[in-house]
Amino acid sequence: MMERLFFRIGIWAAFLALVLAVSLGVYRFGLNQAMAQLTARGQADLVLAGDRFEARLQRYQELAVMLADHPRLVGLDAGPQMRDDAQDFLRGAADKTGALALVYMDAAGQVLAAAGAPLGRAALGGAWVRRAAQGALGTGHLSLSAAAGPRRAYFFAAPDFDTTGRVRAMLLVAVDIDELEFGWRSSRPTVFFTDQAGQVFMANRSELLFARLQSGAAGLVLEDGTARRIEQSWRGEEELWVLDLGPYIPRRALHLTKEMPVIAMRAEALVDVAPAERLALWQAMVIASVLVAFGAILFLVAERRRALEQANRQLEARVELRTEALRRAQAELVQAGKLGALGQMSAGISHELNQPLMAIGQFAENARRFLAQGQEAVARENLARISALSARAARIIKNLRAFARNESEPMSRVELGAVVATAAELVEARLSEEAVQLRWRRPSEPVFVRAGEVRLGQVFVNLITNAAEAMQGQDAPKEISIAVAHAAPGRVRVEVADSGPGIADPEKIFEPFYSTKAVGSAEGLGLGLSISYGLIESFGGRITGQNGALGGAVFAVELDLWEAGES
Repeated sequence: MMERLFFRIGIWAAFLALVLAVSLGVYRFGLNQAMAQLTARGQADLVLAGDRFEARLQRYQELAVMLADHPRLVGLDAGPQMRDDAQDFLRGAADKTGALALVYMDAAGQVLAAAGAPLGRAALGGAWVRRAAQGALGTGHLSLSAAAGPRRAYFFAAPDFDTTGRVRAMLLVAVDIDELEFGWRSSRPTVFFTDQAGQVFMANRSELLFARLQSGAAGLVLEDGTARRIEQSWRGEEELWVLDLGPYIPRRALHLTKEMPVIAMRAEALVDVAPAERLALWQAMVIASVLVAFGAILFLVAERRRALEQANRQLEARVELRTEALRRAQAELVQAGKLGALGQMSAGISHELNQPLMAIGQFAENARRFLAQGQEAVARENLARISALSARAARIIKNLRAFARNESEPMSRVELGAVVATAAELVEARLSEEAVQLRWRRPSEPVFVRAGEVRLGQVFVNLITNAAEAMQGQDAPKEISIAVAHAAPGRVRVEVADSGPGIADPEKIFEPFYSTKAVGSAEGLGLGLSISYGLIESFGGRITGQNGALGGAVFAVELDLWEAGES
């Protein structure tokens, strides 16, 4: 009896060890997958944050260069009237651009005219001013003293040359970093920018401002002098930090960095790894639960079989106590009543773990293709377009958030042909890759409608992209046609038609999460047309989808024309 008990305990111990080993393997595999996606998403967020600040600072650099030799600033020694005019000019420029301060000074550093917040001697005599006095563009950053606390500023100093090529004056532009950070605070993930001395100069968490990283990132010294230890570890090529800086900064975080040579800083991000660890743990627990349940079922079946066998032996033992004749008769009955065979239990377990796919949009696809073909001039044109589109990123985000809150973008006068042309440009590379021919002729006369330019462009991008996806894999020619025509009085109609298989259920095409794409597709969420429907409705327009007379799908967008004199 004891041997049997020890045997059963050994079997259960071996089984639990196997469950633990399998669960640990599942946890490690799931964590590796989740961390890889977390790293990719964190790097993309870090690049976006860095590009955002560089782009916004670039505007002030261009401002310094363009205004340095402005006629209203040159020749201030002509009299008080010229100085007053220059002061007014600088004040107007500061108000329009949001610059913290504009200072025009001579080559010796004497201030001739200024506007905006007063700057101290450290700002007026910084390395950026000395570099501009040498004839080059000077840049740098500084924390200015103020009554309410330190105020951070970034500086651009541009020189102005006389006819002999000597520096005769300089324009200093001070950028208020607090203004640049407005609206970025508390966004995810935690992102901060450190200078060459390791001090945090910009961040979306106020706890990190003015903190200084110690050598080798062994610790962090906060603004009040408090030192916080940073425990570093490496998981392959991934650097992990463990630190305690409050509830708004992850305790266990993936540390990512990106050098920003243009602004002489380093962008760093702390991405919370807790969601990835929880996901991997949840997967391991599910697998362990399934295995334990399966083992319990097998144990119950085995116990039931053993109990039946024991009962049968007891029955046979009782029968043996009776007479020989009765035993023979009983044996015959038992033999006749025995089961011909015992059923075999088969249990199948099917478990599929779907992890969310975090797709990152491809930036500058056209430029990459043209560079690969050696067409640098065309690539530069594409990069210029991309630069212009990046300046509208904030507006796009605002519009998407407004739509999510059921808000609508203020109506404006939008040229319909330009919006459709821009949408066609955005999807040009994809259409070319999938051998889709786009037939589109811009109207000869401008057609102005009441809409939001960014959101209307998104609608046409969605319609063209959906049309291209509907024709994937077909052998017949792939064509998309766009036509603009006047509809009812005061309205215009845009039709987007394709040569695909058409719409299976036109009545459900605009419902959220309705999709004809394969399950598991990266783009199969079924939200594109639903969002487009909401956008057009917010403009006071109408969007419909139906099958064309000659096959394929036809989506029609109707919008109100912009009336002359309308504001």
